[in-house]
Amino acid sequence: MQSLPTRSSSVAAIGALAAVLALIGCSPAQHHSAGAAAVTSTGSSGSRGATAVQSGGARASVSVSVSASAHSSATSPAATSGTAASEPAGQFTISFAGDVHFAGRTAARLAADPATAFGPSAAVLSRADLTMVNLETAIAVGGAPQSKSFTFEAPPSAFTALHAAGIDLATMANNHGADYGASGLRQSLAAIKHTGFPVVGIGANAAAAYRPYRTTVNGVAVSVLAASQVQDETLANFTAGPAVAGIANAYSPELLSAVRAAKARGDVVIVYVHWGTEYDSCPNADQRSLADQLAAAGATAVVGTHAHVLQGAGWRPDGHYVAFGLGNYFWWRSFGNAQDDNGVLTLTVAHGRVSAAAFAPSHLDERGIGVPAVGTQRSRILSEWSSLRGCTGLLAAPPK
Repeated sequence: MQSLPTRSSSVAAIGALAAVLALIGCSPAQHHSAGAAAVTSTGSSGSRGATAVQSGGARASVSVSVSASAHSSATSPAATSGTAASEPAGQFTISFAGDVHFAGRTAARLAADPATAFGPSAAVLSRADLTMVNLETAIAVGGAPQSKSFTFEAPPSAFTALHAAGIDLATMANNHGADYGASGLRQSLAAIKHTGFPVVGIGANAAAAYRPYRTTVNGVAVSVLAASQVQDETLANFTAGPAVAGIANAYSPELLSAVRAAKARGDVVIVYVHWGTEYDSCPNADQRSLADQLAAAGATAVVGTHAHVLQGAGWRPDGHYVAFGLGNYFWWRSFGNAQDDNGVLTLTVAHGRVSAAAFAPSHLDERGIGVPAVGTQRSRILSEWSSLRGCTGLLAAPPK
């Protein structure tokens, strides 16, 4: 198992990365203030740890987590993740949280100390063998924002924060991953390559954007892919092409082809999708159609976010698991309504199927952290989570 870097070594690595960004035309002095709509995010492999090798190569020395492909912000190494000795062979757990970014109050937490940015939520995030979130931001310093209502960027210390919180993997296939245009994409890819933090759904070209993150957990080969189904400026202007950087487009046949290829290798296949209608707690027709297609292609589980509210989850009659929406998990604003409810979904995968699912409810506090819910608030969110299944056609338990 690879030992985790110290905070001082991560800070030194980020300083080195600032020099890299300077070479591609960006100065740290250009970065927005913490109160602006700029994002800062952080990452962690938690106490479990992981080692990874580049496809066809030896393990490389990295500053945050695992070595990344030179051409992909979505790393596609084969990794080996540590698991509890008591876990049966062939079984592992994987946790998911929803939208994460760094602006306003969460940017301030990142600036103060990436290692503690996620506060008490880190204890929940670090429990599973693998943990994944949606990183809803460009990893860029300065630059020109796209012409849209909200744009988010975060310095590379975002990956340090993710790493410190117990997060192993992120998707940037979303409607804010290219908020700072081609320059922001170049910076994001440089940051991913330099830190080695695993990111899927974005890359220097289509091959990289649709390339899965591959790992072996307790003897099980796992492939994780990501794509966006949100039809906005990002998908229109920054879908990855044969020689063009961008994000993975869920409407592209390349997504299903990548799922089929991973399944053909014998991997357990997980797909994290950015989808849904904002503020609607029920899945739309596009979500349902894509879930059908991904399950048919071989995805064991499909997890998503974007609606900014929780959406239902459960088993399909064919045994594949779908979670339509996980809400705002680490967010710049609170709203005093259902948008503040969120949680961490943990799936147990055994013999290639999701055998159990557990939802740990949480709620945004005044710091923007998804704090584990207790008492009546916990009961309320759990009841909400259960009732939302009613409009999905999903089952509460695995089919017999």
